[in-house]
Order: sequence, then structure tokens, then C-alpha cells
Amino acid sequence: MASTAGGTVQTTNGVGVPPNDPQTDNELLLRIAAGDLGGPLEELYARFARRLYNLGYRLLGNEGLAEELVQETFVRVWRASARFDPGIATAGAFITGIARNLAIDLYRRPSSRPAERLPENGSVDDAVEQVLVGLTVREALTMLSPAHREVVEAVYGRGERAVEVAERLGIPAATVRTRSFHGLRALAAALETLGFEPT
Repeated sequence: MASTAGGTVQTTNGVGVPPNDPQTDNELLLRIAAGDLGGPLEELYARFARRLYNLGYRLLGNEGLAEELVQETFVRVWRASARFDPGIATAGAFITGIARNLAIDLYRRPSSRPAERLPENGSVDDAVEQVLVGLTVREALTMLSPAHREVVEAVYGRGERAVEVAERLGIPAATVRTRSFHGLRALAAALETLGFEPT
């Protein structure tokens, strides 16, 4: 099985595995549902464990609880795999949904988190969702080309105007707008790959 020590995902051969396309993730989960608990489960673990660990650590502030979230999520994925329907959701959305519900349960457990992590306004569900969305978007941004990521972060992350970005980067404003357009499309595709489905 993979390890999430320190928030990094390593397969049993020590090589990190980036997230792959949703179709492959779906096929792996369908194989688990059909009873193949070896390679497919390990591969999905390698693909999703880092993201789930980051969610647990950001939310609960504890490495042990983050590891618990990862491990228990995959136990639940295995048990619930027969209910997976690729016509309704991707494997990424299925796994993330299970992790989200578990994270809420852990967050509500008084011994799981320091008092200052309690949300001042809104529900626990909202707090978990905010952390999950933030982590997913951050990971999706790393999947963009450097040129697209730079423009998307500047325009949509920091609120800079296209002319300001163009002047700073020494490129035409039209190029900034083009990169912004294509960058957003690439970001949407990356979010889909990561199993993010806006509610």
C-alpha cells in the first residue's frame, strides 16, 4: 500500500503517482467493485491519498487524524464500491464524497480538533467544504502549464487587471487574455480530473 507520511504519496516502489484521467479512475473502482482488491485499490490509494491527507491535516491539524481519514476513507470506498455508478459520478467524486462525510464526522468529534478550529459562523459542513475546495483548486493549479498558471493566479487569484499582468510580464495584454481564457479551461479540466463537482 502507499504511504502518506509527511503528506507525500509514494507507491510501494517509491515513485510518486500523479492523478490520472477520470476514465482510468472509474475503471479501477469498477474492478474493485467486481472483487479485485489488489492492484486497483492500491493504485487508487496512490492517486488520491495525498489529497485526502492534506484535507485531514488542514482541517484537523494532526498527522495521526489525517492518516486516519485516509485509511478509513479507503475502507469505506472498498465497502461501498458496489454502489459506484460511473453514469452518475466519477470515481474521484465518489471517493471525495466519502472522504468529505468522514472528515465532517471527525471534525465533529470533540477530541479530534483544537477548539480554535471550530467555525465561528456557518456549519461544520461548510468549514469542511471550504477546506476541500481550496485544496482541490490548489492542486488543480499545479496541473496547468506555468504560463497559464501564472496568468490565472494573477487575474483570478489576486485580482490583477490584464494590462497590469501584461506590463509585469512584458507581453501583450491580448496574450494575457488568451492565456487567461485557455488557463480557465485547463483549470476546469484539471478539477474534473481531480473529481471536483461544484454543488
